[in-house]
Amino acid sequence: MINKELAKIFYQIAEFLELEGEKFKSQAYEKVALILETMSQDIKEIYEKGGRGALKEIKGVGESIAEKIEEYIKTGKIQYYEDFKKKLPFNLDELTKVEGLGPKRAKVLYEKLGVKNLKDLEGAAKKHKIRGLFGFGEKTERNILQAINFLKKSTGRFLLGEILPLAREIEEKLKSLKEVKEISIAGSLRRKKETIGDVDFLVISSDPQKVMDFFVSLPDVIKVWGKGPTRSSIRTKEGFDVDLRILPQKSYGAGLQYFTGSKEHNIFLRRIAIEKGFKLSEYGLFKGKKMVAGQNEEDIYHTLGMDWIPPEMRENQGEIEMALSHSLPKIIDVKDIKGDLHCHSDWDGGENSIEEIAQRAKEMGYSFVGISDHTKFLKIEHGLDERTLRRRNAFIDKLNLKFKNKGFKILKACEANILSDGRLDISDNALKELDVVIAGIHSSFKMTKEKMTERIIRAMKNPYLNIISHPTGRILKKRDEYQIDFDKVLRAAKEFGVVLEINSWPERLDLSAENIRRAKKGGVKMVINSDSHQIDQMRFMEYGVYQARRGFAEKEDIINTWPLEQMIDFLKK
Repeated sequence: MINKELAKIFYQIAEFLELEGEKFKSQAYEKVALILETMSQDIKEIYEKGGRGALKEIKGVGESIAEKIEEYIKTGKIQYYEDFKKKLPFNLDELTKVEGLGPKRAKVLYEKLGVKNLKDLEGAAKKHKIRGLFGFGEKTERNILQAINFLKKSTGRFLLGEILPLAREIEEKLKSLKEVKEISIAGSLRRKKETIGDVDFLVISSDPQKVMDFFVSLPDVIKVWGKGPTRSSIRTKEGFDVDLRILPQKSYGAGLQYFTGSKEHNIFLRRIAIEKGFKLSEYGLFKGKKMVAGQNEEDIYHTLGMDWIPPEMRENQGEIEMALSHSLPKIIDVKDIKGDLHCHSDWDGGENSIEEIAQRAKEMGYSFVGISDHTKFLKIEHGLDERTLRRRNAFIDKLNLKFKNKGFKILKACEANILSDGRLDISDNALKELDVVIAGIHSSFKMTKEKMTERIIRAMKNPYLNIISHPTGRILKKRDEYQIDFDKVLRAAKEFGVVLEINSWPERLDLSAENIRRAKKGGVKMVINSDSHQIDQMRFMEYGVYQARRGFAEKEDIINTWPLEQMIDFLKK
């Protein structure tokens, strides 16, 4: 799909327009970019079926943007974008990847210090040239250096939500070959890590040569790193590498185990094999020279006296000991989710009506959905004040009459903002009228560890607060977690009965797997939410479930796997 390519271009056009003071045009391109980035349907297919008219049916796409999408589909470029790039003497896309650095600040840095790219920016910050500029200061300079170091760590990594859909497309194309007898995704992608370096496929084939020829000739291949009878490696136009290995059927399970587990998991497993008198490799499990297991992955674990370990758990975080003692947790699955409590509607700047969100939730098999619109602090998101929130609640009450006796309910909820002193940005009188109250931090991320911890705990003491959204504030590849004493936060969550969110948005996946395990151990309940701003993003739920699986979470840990009545009773205690 070309959706992400177009989204990237439109995001950059939005930044160019912001520089020129075209605020409303900038926001229009940014909104369409967000829709393109997250929509599951191929924009090219939409155009081929219905032309420019079909494009204009997408929310936010007018004649001008439809023309540009059409131009890109036909020519592979957008002249309007190319002209902008020629006018701009610095790398706006690279500079704005730095947290806290928007287009206007990037322009100031170029005009005052000649900063054209990330290297120039780092040099200027290290030489303390930025702190003297109006509107910057020593703290901003220090934050820029921290953000650059964080970006360097993420170089060459792709978000799970970016790479998994593309990998599935490749997998489906390979599956279409009659010569492919079996195929599996392996590596860190099979473990559903938050960020991925490259993609691994394992295949059983009756005609390896034909499979390899097809693989290296895929339409999105821009470079072939190597091609052989059992292994080939390519780079896609999206920038990630893909390896394809063809394995003999008798060793397929052993290869799948070997190429899935983390390095630490595999070292520990091989050690156990040696202690039990076996030798384990990618070719099989051997007793002396005799292969005793290898065709099926499950047989490897069972022969070693262990339960089979779900791929997401294979990080050497205690899962091997649990498999040996037959005490692995029954981790949750996507099908266990009964509803999504964090969906934004068009009442607060989301793209879809409450009716459309409810319909999509029903299509996903949910029995409830929470409409969690922002409250008044977030003016950019059209946050609701008390009066508007009550009007929206009355509207939801009327809609619920349609679903009466149909096993589905729309929950009145909100995502309030936790102010810098820990208060919520909307009155308790408004909060007590809701079914679910979510609150999160959306500003002032650079507080000290002590003050940030106090801020969150004070919010938790509000008697109407149920859920803390995206609890550590991280943005993958962009911003690290803010400084908090997570153990103190967990103790407070337990004491005040507050639930921690596992936010499924691909850029967040917050809580981390480690923090999910810590919350589970501390007896703190969690909820998996999509944080969707349009209905197509509700599918992000699966990424949150994968994250929960990596954190060993079971149904008892995740409140939106419970029946509605049980969940509401818990939240109201």
